[in-house]
Amino acid sequence: MRTPGFWSNTGPTARLLAPLGCLTAWLTARRVARPGWRAPVPVICVGNATVGGTGKTIVAMDLAARLHASGVAVHCLSRGHGGTARGPLRVDPAIHSAAEVGDEPLLLATIAPAWISADRAAGARAMIAAGAGAILMDDGLQNPGLLKDVSLLVVDAQAGFGNGRLLPAGPLREPVAAAAARCQAAIVIGDGAVALPPGLPILRAHLEQSGIDDLRGARVFAVAGIGRPTKFHDSLTRFGAVLAGTRSFADHHPVAAGELEAALAEADRLGAVAVTTAKDAARMLPALRARFRVAGVRLIWENENAVERLLDRINDV
Repeated sequence: MRTPGFWSNTGPTARLLAPLGCLTAWLTARRVARPGWRAPVPVICVGNATVGGTGKTIVAMDLAARLHASGVAVHCLSRGHGGTARGPLRVDPAIHSAAEVGDEPLLLATIAPAWISADRAAGARAMIAAGAGAILMDDGLQNPGLLKDVSLLVVDAQAGFGNGRLLPAGPLREPVAAAAARCQAAIVIGDGAVALPPGLPILRAHLEQSGIDDLRGARVFAVAGIGRPTKFHDSLTRFGAVLAGTRSFADHHPVAAGELEAALAEADRLGAVAVTTAKDAARMLPALRARFRVAGVRLIWENENAVERLLDRINDV
């Protein structure tokens, strides 16, 4: 879906829908109160309080790489949003497409064994049977099926919590305080103040483009179907590319070949290089993907020691 404009303000539409937000809060509270399965290995959840892109998958990839480097047999678990398979299924980028397993699991699979499962507990059991020594969930903070040992609340500093209202009046899945109460730390990505409950440890990080160093100063045409395409546009500008134009789609949108051909034609008309995100590239057919430059992204932590202390806490679970 595309993010509604009124989610960033408290105008008449948001006020009209506000009563439905009370229902959302009640339903989510009932859901998260359900009992879940306790896995015999540590379970870490990278989640958020809002719908839309906050950077959860990038955080999950970073933490998975760090855990793997420290000798932990970490496996990643995702719902597989945007894919048709329900799992439990171990993702194999050589045979699975984004249409089957979703785009984010394909990215996670480049770092560590990745699985999809609509039933998180069933997925965890399959992962443990396959040798997982720790489970890293990409999303699922509001899913009670699998009990978490460590939960992390990821927040995009620029978007924050929108207008602060719950679905459908705003972007919140549940009240911020309720989500934070189940988390051991918040990870705030980007610059800007974010209103979080006092006492919740905060780790800050920034996103940095990678793999396109030769495009610094070049004209680029940005193609993105992510939670907040403007975040991708801004990152290209900060990187030093010249933004000649953009083409945006809804998050997880299965972009048709004709739509991509039109974007490539527009890039040619503008004398620009067509650039897309790794998440979008995962949804493209190989022949079309080869005609785009794929901008990678890495997480730059403000305090590496704080991240290592967090990982020590996970290892001690």
